[in-house]
Amino acid sequence: MAQINPSILSADFARLADEAKAVQGADWLHVDVMDNHFVPNLTLGVPVVESLSRATKTPLDCHLMIEDPDRWAPQYVEAGAGSVTFHVEAAAAPVRLAREIRAKGARASMALKPATPIEPYEDLLPELDMLLIMTVEPGFGGQSFLDIMLPKIRRTRELISKHGLELWLQIDGGVSASTIERCAEAGADVFVAGSAVYGAHDPAEAVRTLRSLAEQATASAPWACAH
Repeated sequence: MAQINPSILSADFARLADEAKAVQGADWLHVDVMDNHFVPNLTLGVPVVESLSRATKTPLDCHLMIEDPDRWAPQYVEAGAGSVTFHVEAAAAPVRLAREIRAKGARASMALKPATPIEPYEDLLPELDMLLIMTVEPGFGGQSFLDIMLPKIRRTRELISKHGLELWLQIDGGVSASTIERCAEAGADVFVAGSAVYGAHDPAEAVRTLRSLAEQATASAPWACAH
């Protein structure tokens, strides 16, 4: 089943609790943590995640676009995140970090920037609960979807199937009603959507529409039929 994770990067930061309530039908709330070092933008950190986890029943999906995630990622689990994603480009010991995140009770996820290939990390996949393929360069919301990422999504889905893993495949960047179907067809099953949700007149309805489009595309996708 397709999962829709609205990104609060596109929400009103002065009204985060209300913005979380506006998408209560979402599967997860995607929280972009940026440190102005790994990416050229600064957003929020542990205290905000801690407050947000108390303000919503929707589980938090924290995407850490930060340096030294080996040090910081466990603190986001302690702050209330149900899933924590670190970038493989920034992690010193990704397997150890994934195991630590899991040991603390959260889902462990690893992200790849657009230029980072999946193949060198095939052996790491069993250590993860989710893999995130960035479909824009990380750092800013509202960017256009990179179609050149579709083959990478397909190759990743093939690796997941090859190993028989129950691994979620998330995409983040430029997800909208006009792009979500081809991503689902390629193999993605978790979709981060920012402006497509929070820029809509009715964010909750936008979530339902995106989920419906993704599920229709998945139903006829070769990878889903084989699964």
